[in-house]
Amino acid sequence: MSEERSPVASIDRALQVLREISEHGRGVTLDELAAKVGLPKSSLHRILGALRHRGFAAQYEPGGPYFVGTELLATAFRFHENMDVRGLVHPLLTRLRETTGETVHMAVLDGADVVYLDKIEAPRSITMTSVVGGRNGAHCTGVGKALLAWTYPTDEAITSWAVRHGPLRAPTRATVTDPAGLAAQMAEIRRRGYALDLEENEPGVRCVSAPVFMGRDVPLAAVSVTVLKERLPASRARELGETIRRLAAEYGRTA
Repeated sequence: MSEERSPVASIDRALQVLREISEHGRGVTLDELAAKVGLPKSSLHRILGALRHRGFAAQYEPGGPYFVGTELLATAFRFHENMDVRGLVHPLLTRLRETTGETVHMAVLDGADVVYLDKIEAPRSITMTSVVGGRNGAHCTGVGKALLAWTYPTDEAITSWAVRHGPLRAPTRATVTDPAGLAAQMAEIRRRGYALDLEENEPGVRCVSAPVFMGRDVPLAAVSVTVLKERLPASRARELGETIRRLAAEYGRTA
């Protein structure tokens, strides 16, 4: 969360109040809210009155606790139902392409596969199997592993996924297909914050990828940079990984 001064203090205070209410599924009292957000009760009353007027906060009995209002929930669900993931993440993909000068992808998880929703080619384009609307195995692609690592965030969860969708195919000799090996990979990906595909899907092609959360507990999508093996030694893989991880995290907070 950015610590920069808000351009509109009154709106910022209302958003702080809403965020605090959302942390309390069983409701939160006025006294608790005042202590948490550091506002005088008189100011808090006015903010809560405005939020209740628009249905973004609710108080079901006089003097009782405050809850997230039905209009806030409806707004979130409307956005989710109408959300264009490609349009939402495309600006990040454009920035990655400008920053790295390489071909970039965006994909989402669908069962055992990833589905590519967007792709921007580099001037020195390389031949690969990925196409917009196409599929590849999640376990052997950078975007897939970035999605799996946080969608199934424990050894037990990823092992269960691997068994459920097994036997996992091996497009190359570098592909990891056994559940235990895959679980170890996912733990390492979560530790460093980005995923690598080191010729696990296509010989001679390497990818560096990171998840895009957009305020969710699990990734909404993943983005990747794809490079020929000769242009991605270990040192550049680490550099690209940190760049992608940072840009994806920043975009998820500010978009």
